[in-house]
Amino acid sequence: MKTILWATLTANGNYAQSGPDNPPKKEALHDFATHAKAAGNFIVGRRTFEGMRGNGGPGPFGEVDIVIVSKNASDIPGVTVVRSPEEALNHLRQKGHQTALISGGADIHNSFLSQDLVDEVIFNVAPVMEGKGLNLLIDKDNYSYKHVELLNCQPLGGGIVQLRYAIQR
Repeated sequence: MKTILWATLTANGNYAQSGPDNPPKKEALHDFATHAKAAGNFIVGRRTFEGMRGNGGPGPFGEVDIVIVSKNASDIPGVTVVRSPEEALNHLRQKGHQTALISGGADIHNSFLSQDLVDEVIFNVAPVMEGKGLNLLIDKDNYSYKHVELLNCQPLGGGIVQLRYAIQR
């Protein structure tokens, strides 16, 4: 199964954090919806899912399999809750998916990256700089690196530039 990590980064390289004062750009949200529909699924952490869902209902993802990775969430109607990245991928394999889209947040992204479970990354670089922020790390404790190959670079509009890389595994 091909795994694609999708994330928005700031212009100064932090993992972008959105909120009422700094909402996500509509161009990035549209791109995420396009990738989720193409994959037929996405994997997300509980807190990020709750933020995406807002006032309830499936939102624009009614036909998409949503898998929440959480160590302590109980059943959530309309989605599958699992305890680990491996369990999330196994669930999607069993459902016949060929691609898994990993949508965040930072803890989920870092879990997949540190376990070498990501084939490609899609970074949407937003036109904002943030102070204290989160990072995407392949190893939280030790210096390490992975070579990547640029697959595509394109503007999405709204000042966002999308970079797509294959990760050498």
